Amino acid sequence: MGTIVVKQIGSPIRRPKEQRATLAGLGLNKMNRTRELEDTPAVRGMVAKIPHLAVIVEVRN
Repeated sequence: MGTIVVKQIGSPIRRPKEQRATLAGLGLNKMNRTRELEDTPAVRGMVAKIPHLAVIVEVRN
């Protein structure tokens, strides 16, 4: 499998703890940070749960 680049676009301030934990699980903690992660259904599901906080900006093979 390839990798995806995930970017944090929203602040976790005043968000439910589940959403903050999802961001932490993706390795994100500050605005506009990016992280290259393995392209798995689990990672895509995590990003899909917080579309207002993180987006996929690039898909690499």
